[in-house]
Amino acid sequence: MSRRGRAIGFLLGALAAAAVAAAIADGYSDSVVAGYGRLRPVLVAATALEPGRAIGPLLASEKLEQRRVPVRFVPPDALTDPAEALGLVPAAPVPAGSYLLAGQLRPPRSADPPSPLGGRRRPVEIEVSGAGALAAFGAQPVGSKVDVVVTAEPSGSGSGRTYVAAPGVPLLALGPGAEGAASGISTATLGLTRPQALRLIAAESFARRVTVIPSG
Repeated sequence: MSRRGRAIGFLLGALAAAAVAAAIADGYSDSVVAGYGRLRPVLVAATALEPGRAIGPLLASEKLEQRRVPVRFVPPDALTDPAEALGLVPAAPVPAGSYLLAGQLRPPRSADPPSPLGGRRRPVEIEVSGAGALAAFGAQPVGSKVDVVVTAEPSGSGSGRTYVAAPGVPLLALGPGAEGAASGISTATLGLTRPQALRLIAAESFARRVTVIPSG
């Protein structure tokens, strides 16, 4: 047989094999529909999805696949199209090969949630002196506002400078210091801004005294 004849024979054989494969696939699909019911599209995680990472167009194209499975195997809240997941964030890890469910996704959270203290204040613990005087008149000091006064170490022969480092800050909690109540040092939890917190944390190490007094 000539080279051309062999080539034509090979091509006809390949076409016949492709036709047989297509017929088998069609027969398999028909048998699946007959045995398990109609098929519907579902969204599947081709690779694992990390929690907290928003699903954008690139991630969706790389990690999500649309497949057709029998309806009886599909969870009620299974997503059917990648567009349904765009902009959402997995609340927990999604294993590779699993259905992507609406209940697994949530809107992205704000990177900096508002503080319950208002503004940019955050709770910070500082060791202070003079906290016992806050309750001298029978009032409950926790929940009130205090001024935090710093007395610096003297730089020469004179006395150290005393100044208000954080005026009118919320006193959130008050407890004994690390050395106990007898030491006269208390641990105060204050609602501070970041600059105030950095200033007072430095004062704990280098100042002679950090004192709290009633504000105003």
